[in-house]
Amino acid sequence: MLKNFLGLFLLTFMICIFILLMQFVWMHVKDLVGKGVGIGVLSEFFFYAVISVVPLALPLAILLASLMSFGNLGEKFELTAMKAAGVSLFRIMQPLIIAVSIISVGAFFFANYVLPISQVKLWTLIFSLRQKSPELDIPEGEFYDGISGYNIYVRGKDTKTGMLHDLMIYDLSKGFQDATVMVADSGKIYFTEDNHYLLLVLYNGESFENLNQQQQKATQTRQRIPYRRETFAKKQLLIDFDTEFNRYDESVLRDQHVSKNVTELVHSIDSVDAIAHQRSREQSKEMVSKRYFARDKKQDRQVSTVKDEEMHYYDPDSLYQSMNNHDKHKALQTAYERARTMNDQVEYNALLLDDSQRYIRKHAMELHRKFTLSFACLIFFFIGAPFGAIVRKGGLGMPVVISVVMFIIYYIIDNAGYKMAREGLWPVWAGMWLSSFVLLPIGIFFTYKAATDSALLNPEAWIKQWEKIKPYINPYIIRCKNIYNKLLPKKSKKNKI
Repeated sequence: MLKNFLGLFLLTFMICIFILLMQFVWMHVKDLVGKGVGIGVLSEFFFYAVISVVPLALPLAILLASLMSFGNLGEKFELTAMKAAGVSLFRIMQPLIIAVSIISVGAFFFANYVLPISQVKLWTLIFSLRQKSPELDIPEGEFYDGISGYNIYVRGKDTKTGMLHDLMIYDLSKGFQDATVMVADSGKIYFTEDNHYLLLVLYNGESFENLNQQQQKATQTRQRIPYRRETFAKKQLLIDFDTEFNRYDESVLRDQHVSKNVTELVHSIDSVDAIAHQRSREQSKEMVSKRYFARDKKQDRQVSTVKDEEMHYYDPDSLYQSMNNHDKHKALQTAYERARTMNDQVEYNALLLDDSQRYIRKHAMELHRKFTLSFACLIFFFIGAPFGAIVRKGGLGMPVVISVVMFIIYYIIDNAGYKMAREGLWPVWAGMWLSSFVLLPIGIFFTYKAATDSALLNPEAWIKQWEKIKPYINPYIIRCKNIYNKLLPKKSKKNKI
């Protein structure tokens, strides 16, 4: 059983890794294409990408391998022979349960120690690739905007000499209003020795520069010059164009939730939670001390000096009505300014607290995810193995279809819970464990049906069950039909005609 299962598990695991890797690469293909990076950088990217898709590939591979293993046993009647010999389904599954439990424990340690390091290196590499300038390849007959602040049009190129013919260049580095247009019969592009600059040499051309913005700034002169025209036989342009691959420092991501293990996540959650509670208490004390929508402390002190028999309590409405129009306007304006100031302060405090709560939620979600991965491996095994014993179909046909359907259901439910937890609509534990709560009863149901040899997918068994309950249901069906017929309006003769 172990030999059969582990062989299928390794095969399906590699297939799942390949499929998910292609999907991950497709999402980041724009960061790789046209950057001119070496094979070493690409190999590093694919290596860390493989590690990042393991959490998704592992449960799917266990589901598919368990379905195929027990499907093959059922299709060849080996499972029936073992049961006839007195071996129960749980005794048959026992070595595989131990193996999957070991894989689940290994998945936790992988998610806790290996995955954070790989995530930091992968996203540092992705950010570095995004900032790298694309490989310079100016096409013929269309505008090229690969150089920041410039649009270049080339009518023709000489591949042997590298000479460009009939150039048109729009220099937008100073903004659209201060654009400079250059045309030249020919030109050539060179890189500086340090590969940080691009040297563009133009021959026999003209340049036009808009001077309207400069004239608006220089208000001393009344002379208006719309543009400046320059004719040149040779002109050189030095453009910033760093072609080197510069890596970001990994310390930028050290405080992110994806880069921490369980101990670091718990420490970060406790620290930020304590800061958030302290900030919340300070804000509450501030609101109470300022006594929003009430008297100021100075007024309270003045009132407290008056004797009790001399104190008067006024109704705000009657007090307002006793004022003249000028005082009413002044009171309303003062109240409005105070209310707006207090509202701004409350919104600012809410933003400060919301940042802390969002930080805590992200770390708590990552903490729960390290455990849900291991638990998902066990759940998928207890779904795949009993269902394979019930279906009794081996190979890659029916098991692949069932696995894909179950995994899509798991993925949709898991994403729904993840978004609910991320937005704070649900508690973090409820959102992150939602998929496990839904799939666990399904696994228990399939295991029970397989252990009791229930004909779950046999049409004849369902027909027999329907024939048993049909006499009890028929009277209710007839009664519902009679009620429905009575409620219908009777057709008149005109309707019949």
